[in-house]
Amino acid sequence: MSIRKDWDEYFIDLAVLVASRSSCLRRQHGAVIVKDKQILSTGYNGTPAKITHCKTCFREEHNIPHGTMYELCKSVHAEMNAVVLAAKYGISVDGADMYITGLPCLMCTRVIINAGIKNVIILTTDVEDDYASPSLELLKEARIPVRRI
Repeated sequence: MSIRKDWDEYFIDLAVLVASRSSCLRRQHGAVIVKDKQILSTGYNGTPAKITHCKTCFREEHNIPHGTMYELCKSVHAEMNAVVLAAKYGISVDGADMYITGLPCLMCTRVIINAGIKNVIILTTDVEDDYASPSLELLKEARIPVRRI
C-alpha cells in the first residue's frame, strides 16, 4: 500500500496551503489551476495588489449574509486571482482543471466558464450548498464537471 497521495489530494492540499496566504478576515480560500499535472497558477482571496488589507470586515459589520452582495467587499476571490495571475503572465488556462477550497460564487463561476476551465474539483466542506446552487447549475449547463473530495 502506497502512502503517496493521488493527484487530486495533492492539488487540493496545495489549494489549502495557498488559502493560508489569504488576507480576508472572514474566510480563507485558495485555488490552484493545473494542466497535465503541472501547476499553472494559484490564487487566494484578499485585497487587490497595492491596496491596504482590511482592518475590519465590512460584510460582518453590516450583517451581510454569506453568498450575497460580494460587490461591497474590496477583496478579490481566489478563483479570480488565479485566472488573473495566469493572464498577467501570459499563461493560458484553457482546458485546465481548477482545485478550490470551497464552492465558487456566481461571479467566479462565470470567470471559470469563460476562462475555459474543463474540470472543477472542490474540497468538501460543511458549507451549505444553498447559496452555491446557481453556481453549480451554471457549471452543469456549461458541461463542466464538478468533483468533491
